[in-house]
Amino acid sequence: MATSRGNSKVAFSNWKHRHYFSLIEIKGKNVSVTCTLCPGKKTLSMSASSTSHQYMLTRHLFSSDGDGATLLKQATLDFSGQQQVTKTELNTLIARYVVENMLPLSTVVSESFRAILAKIPIRGGGRGVAPCRNTFAKFIDSEYEKMNVELKTSFEELEYISTTADIWTAHNKSYLGVTAHWINPNNMEREKAALACRRFKGHHTHDAIAVELDNIHSTYGITHKITATVTDNGSNFVKAFKRYQPLEESDSEEDDEDEVTFTDINDALHATDDNDGDVVITLPPHKRCASHTLNLISCTDVDKWLLSKSATKAVYRSATAKCTALWNKTSRSALATETVDELVSKKLLVPCTTRWNSFYDALARICEISMVDLNTISSKLGLTAITEREHQFLKEYCTAMKPLTVALDILQGEDNCFHGTLLPTIETLMLKTEALKSGLQILRDLLDAIAIKTRFADVLGNEEAILAAVTLPKFKLRWLWSQELKDKAKASLLAECRRIVLEEPLPGTSTSSHHTDSAKENDFFSFEEDEEETSSSRLFSLGKLVFSPKRNRLSDKRFEKLLLLRYNHWFSC
Repeated sequence: MATSRGNSKVAFSNWKHRHYFSLIEIKGKNVSVTCTLCPGKKTLSMSASSTSHQYMLTRHLFSSDGDGATLLKQATLDFSGQQQVTKTELNTLIARYVVENMLPLSTVVSESFRAILAKIPIRGGGRGVAPCRNTFAKFIDSEYEKMNVELKTSFEELEYISTTADIWTAHNKSYLGVTAHWINPNNMEREKAALACRRFKGHHTHDAIAVELDNIHSTYGITHKITATVTDNGSNFVKAFKRYQPLEESDSEEDDEDEVTFTDINDALHATDDNDGDVVITLPPHKRCASHTLNLISCTDVDKWLLSKSATKAVYRSATAKCTALWNKTSRSALATETVDELVSKKLLVPCTTRWNSFYDALARICEISMVDLNTISSKLGLTAITEREHQFLKEYCTAMKPLTVALDILQGEDNCFHGTLLPTIETLMLKTEALKSGLQILRDLLDAIAIKTRFADVLGNEEAILAAVTLPKFKLRWLWSQELKDKAKASLLAECRRIVLEEPLPGTSTSSHHTDSAKENDFFSFEEDEEETSSSRLFSLGKLVFSPKRNRLSDKRFEKLLLLRYNHWFSC
């Protein structure tokens, strides 16, 4: 009896489906188990034969119990009921499809598009029908007005806003783009929105720019909330902000009451709006785009230096000329592209004047190719081969320019680049540039042409920029390389904290940071443990896509509405 019970127990323990049952007892030749899959407690009894009870239990697994529940079968979802949408929801989905994909408004009258909508059931009966083009255009207009109302409501609750501005020309038309950026007081996250992309007619003079910017700021009621406006280094923008700055309030205790102030009558007359002589144009403080400034260094300053030195002028011209010939050949000939791909399995990058760092990226790709492969490619394409000295020049050029390009990529960040990122980036760039001198031969003196201190003279000692950096958790005081500078920054921060009234933390405010650093950025900032790019340029990059062949006859106002709805992701909310 004991032997039979032991054999049954061993057979049950070796059975592959034993985890579906709980052994109760072995009594004589009978085995009692409880099925763990059945509702309630389902007890099964059967012969203790080493094979018979396993067979019976296996059959039980693939059968239905007394309550009708099917075991070991995946539940089947019921898709017989179709999900229905309202007409308003359908119109919103259509608008999202057209706006987000930058399609022409005539999409709604396309027969194939209407055939797709006809398969969508509408709540209350019927099938989806696309509105006519005029009705759809009116729907877009109404949604645009709703978006503006929501933006104005959001701005009313804000105390500080920053903006960017830029002028862009395409298809012989000029546009002024303005974007806004702010910190949401409820969750302390940075948010953004496009405010305008208006047609800018006539000459791009400083006074015309000032009038248009003031109108845009007034439209949204943010004139006195803007902390600064970021633009490029164009002389028209610089002059506009310099001329139309508000008069600073003077301290009566410090100013001499008998001091006489002279005002230029011509400036005073031009400071009034043409439509209303009582309205004075005032623009917010001006900040020059740091990314644009770095791009000027990498392109204008470096290019001038290379062409001004006899030791580098010839090799610079010959090397870039041969690279240009190679880029032109591969970009215009499919056969040439195939030849390069067969030899190096890489596609050559072609510089683009509107994309920063593209010239460096294109040269860096050529430097990755060995001299043997470059000579083979040049021979097959019928081009003059690059010499060893020219190849060495290109390598040293890429070595010298790499820190600058990395810094430029960091400052072009969209969501994780703050005002406090600027100074640590500039300071680190200067240190890394200085450290490269010992490894260069042909371009050893090129690093002196990278006049970072000259270009950023107004920023390096700026107290606001220092406070922004030391209060950014990523940097704090680690980017300051001397104890004297750290002590000075601490004193400035303490003085600022004493000056302002500290408010209680907002309820429900999250202190977690969503900042994610790229590997390249972490490698750039290597501290001991002791301005962003004007976002209006991104607005204009969307504008180029909006101006597709089927959309280039849009009216100026329609173009602006579609572009702003797309940039602000209005239909994706």
